[in-house]
Amino acid sequence: MSTTPSQLAELQPEIDSRVTLRILPVVAFTFVCYFSIGIPLAILPSYVHLHLGVSTVLAGLLISLQYIATFASRPRAGHMADTLGPKRTVMWGLLACSLSGGFIVLAGLLRHSLGLCLGSLVLSRFALGVGESMSSTGAIIWGIGRVGEAETARVISWNGVATYVSLAIGAPLGAFLEPRWGLGSIGIVVMAVGGVSLFCASRMAATEAHRGERVPLRRILLGVSPYGLALAFGGMGFGVIATFITLYFAHVRWDGAALSLTAYGVCFVLVRLLFSGLINRWGGFVVAIVSFAVEAVGLVVLGVAGTPHHAYVGAGLTGLGFSLVFPSLGIEAGRAFPLSSRGTVLGIYSAFVDLSLFLTGPIAGAVISGYGYPVMFYGAAFAVLLSLGGTVWMSLRQEERNAVA
Repeated sequence: MSTTPSQLAELQPEIDSRVTLRILPVVAFTFVCYFSIGIPLAILPSYVHLHLGVSTVLAGLLISLQYIATFASRPRAGHMADTLGPKRTVMWGLLACSLSGGFIVLAGLLRHSLGLCLGSLVLSRFALGVGESMSSTGAIIWGIGRVGEAETARVISWNGVATYVSLAIGAPLGAFLEPRWGLGSIGIVVMAVGGVSLFCASRMAATEAHRGERVPLRRILLGVSPYGLALAFGGMGFGVIATFITLYFAHVRWDGAALSLTAYGVCFVLVRLLFSGLINRWGGFVVAIVSFAVEAVGLVVLGVAGTPHHAYVGAGLTGLGFSLVFPSLGIEAGRAFPLSSRGTVLGIYSAFVDLSLFLTGPIAGAVISGYGYPVMFYGAAFAVLLSLGGTVWMSLRQEERNAVA
């Protein structure tokens, strides 16, 4: 007996719930990864600068080492997901995250020796960067394998939710632990969470790596680059807010800078939870175009903000806009490649976010030094509009190819 459309509509919430319940156990490992990132992120810059006496430039470079490691290891992590399977990739990532905690503990023990302490922290940042690329890339591919290709947007969306929630929890926890029990307590928590998660991952059923043609890395890089560049320019909005919003509030003598980050994060998560289904309904290009337009408006509002409340609105609009950019363009980027190379595609595509975050800091800092904060926000808005234009171009090219086919 066939199911009528009305019956299918009644069943849809139950179907959605079942799909979500199959996604959540896997994206929980992304939560653990970014929780491990968030805990030290809140205290490392001040610890290195104030306790170890290192310059702010070197303190910032220490934080950026993680982005470099993540960027460099993304393609390898994607290849591992394609060949070894996503479960084993996630497990290697969790092991690297746990190892980063061990190096933090070692740095705490060696805090009286500047060179050895810094060396341990450098190793911790590199391990964490590698762990991030393997855990997050593997978790997305694992989730897709559990629920099917049709639910790719939902898997990526929940993965993003796990990322931002974990950072929001980890950062204040790190700020609470370090003043009371020292740097080593941060490392112990990271090791413990990583170890427990590694055990849990080992008990879960694996999904098979896709068999078939392995597309050459150069071809994937060329095919994914237009989507990745649009993502990278669009990511500058998040980069300037995450890096400079607190300094901006201090510069104009406003209180409540943290509320801007909260507004960004809440809006980002809500859009991911409520509207990720629009990608399958409207198509990735349409969603990305609308998203970039909203993000650009948010950055302009930040540039002209005359009160903290205006800044909150601008940050919230930026979060609303950027929320669906990654999944919408990611789905379109993956369409041209076989499933057997999907992990490598995702890894290379994700690397453009890491590159964006790494470059945004020094570029935006130079703009602030020369022209001030409003111009920085306008510049980020211009970068987002470049992404919008590039997305329109990619959409038109896709329509031409479909017409020829």
